[in-house]
Amino acid sequence: MSQRGFAGLLRRIFIGKSKDLGDQKLFHNLSLIALFAWVGLGADGLSSSCYGPEEIFKALGDHTTLSLYVVVAAVLTIIVICASYAQIIELFPSGGGGYLVASKLLSPKAGVVSGCALLVDYILTVTTSVASGGDALFSILPPEWIGWKLHVVVFGLVVLILLNLRGVKESVMLWAPVFFLFIVTHAIAILYSFCSHPSELAGLAARTWNETRDATHSSIGIYGVLALIMRAYSMGAGTYTGIEAVSNGLPVLREPRVQTGKKTMVYMGVSLGITVAGLLVAYLLYGVKPVEGSTLNAELFKKMTSPWPAPYGSAFTWISLASEAALLFIAAQTGFLDGPRVLANMALDRWFPTRFANLSDRFVAGNGVILIGISAIIMMMFTKGSVDLLVVLYSINVFITFSMSQLGMVRHWWLERHTDRSWFHKMIVNGLGLAMTSFILVTLCVIKFAEGGWVTIVVTAVLVAAAFAIKSHYQSVLVCLKRLDVIVEAANVSASNQKPTRVTEPDPTARTAVILVNGYNGLGLHTVVNALRLFSGSFKNLVFLQVGAVDAGNFKGLSEIESLRTHVHEECEHYAAFARSRGFGTAVFTKLGPDPIESILELASEVSSQFPNSVYFGGQLLFERENWLNRWLHNHTIETLRRRFHMAALPFVSLPIRVSERTPETIIAATTP
Repeated sequence: MSQRGFAGLLRRIFIGKSKDLGDQKLFHNLSLIALFAWVGLGADGLSSSCYGPEEIFKALGDHTTLSLYVVVAAVLTIIVICASYAQIIELFPSGGGGYLVASKLLSPKAGVVSGCALLVDYILTVTTSVASGGDALFSILPPEWIGWKLHVVVFGLVVLILLNLRGVKESVMLWAPVFFLFIVTHAIAILYSFCSHPSELAGLAARTWNETRDATHSSIGIYGVLALIMRAYSMGAGTYTGIEAVSNGLPVLREPRVQTGKKTMVYMGVSLGITVAGLLVAYLLYGVKPVEGSTLNAELFKKMTSPWPAPYGSAFTWISLASEAALLFIAAQTGFLDGPRVLANMALDRWFPTRFANLSDRFVAGNGVILIGISAIIMMMFTKGSVDLLVVLYSINVFITFSMSQLGMVRHWWLERHTDRSWFHKMIVNGLGLAMTSFILVTLCVIKFAEGGWVTIVVTAVLVAAAFAIKSHYQSVLVCLKRLDVIVEAANVSASNQKPTRVTEPDPTARTAVILVNGYNGLGLHTVVNALRLFSGSFKNLVFLQVGAVDAGNFKGLSEIESLRTHVHEECEHYAAFARSRGFGTAVFTKLGPDPIESILELASEVSSQFPNSVYFGGQLLFERENWLNRWLHNHTIETLRRRFHMAALPFVSLPIRVSERTPETIIAATTP
């Protein structure tokens, strides 16, 4: 078996066969109903109950009874954030992630800051979830095995990368059983804790009040008590992470997406609020204390099941903690589902390399999945899987995006106050969300800046600076390419002034120039003219080949795909008309696909069978000042095609198109007969 054949076999085994773009049920089969969206997108929020309540409890030190105040504040925060994001879902039915919300409602520059924070957030979502899952797993394994934790979580990240390269629905369906196992086991644990401590539960409010009174009359004082509660509330910021995932992930939801998204948000909010409140109260009822090498949930389950008959208690503890570990691995799905989508949206707007907007033949943003996964592995190695540090880094970036989204919504409702009669009520909801998220963000930055918070701020700032540099480069290149478009007008004028000629049918046996184009523009016409100039009189036929790239910007429904198909064919026909007006035999070949390179090679095989005496031409941008950034951001496709064509024994010529501030008058003149 050839190397390529063996690689293809491995790819099909681990990632799966290509999906068919012509399948009429493709979008239906790839989309998620609310229940499975709760698994794929809601798992991130629900999994935070595995570490968020623990951070709250630890932050209170010896005054754990005060956690009852934080329980109330946490539940209210969940309700407000869920309600505010439900409004974002209504306003952005095609997907209202933090990047789009800030870009549309504040400014594109604000959107870049929010988007970069969100990208770092999703990388940390993956890292934190898998690291916390490792903690839960090793809480039930022998203590001497703890040295293998880092190896296990890194291996888990590799597995998740492969699963997500297979596709969204496939990865979600695999985890659904363990997600619901977590729901069942933790519901049983919370109910059992309440039912087995009826007297303590009834007196919990009085106990909290007595400790509050004692603390305020001690050296702490009333302000110290308030500061302690606010600190615990902020340190539990990880509890609210993941709530924004539904609004970011609307494109993968089943139609009607708004209703599906809001229903998913309800599932997430209710399950998260009950689980967080229930676990915090259960900690109080059982008097749980932190133990090195074990999670608070592990200690809770051990204390709760110690009176149970021999095999049942240990079995329930093991199953519950195993479901936690599995759920935390599921939660990493959110980073792999939404992170590449945010990256793709920013790439479409030219803040990042355009290759990140491409979809694989499984219709996932494969480049983004790989980038998120590799970055998570690097972060895991850097932090050595420390959940305490990761939660701080994670939460800061989450609340940057939260705060900017809420600010954008408040501004929107204020501007809409004359047209929307319910503007005030909606602005209050988002205003409360803004106040809560901003408070948590500022508190986290102040408290944890020196303990590692500065790392995520610096990384995000560097990413923002890189995004602005990439955007500036693309804009300067676009200005130069626009100057090339003057040839389009010249070609159209020339064609209109030319006398009509008899249409020449292409001769399959004659020499044929096959021009790879991407839209009817100056770059494509320069390629045509340069090919004819360099091989004057050599070709009788001109064949035009164009692939419509199905990327994150247009993979939204059958109507968008059909519109793209029509547009690609019409653009190619413009070239055919240009060639026919000059007496060439012409033909056009078009195709849609997520991978332009593979689609072009498939079309080339079809062209070669009809026109065996063919030479292929593609335009390659030539910069006056060549550097690593130009090479990284441009010509990736043409360089890959040249290698692939040569391997297939097909003649391929890349024609340099100079990117210059000067207007190419000589090329314009060449279009005139």
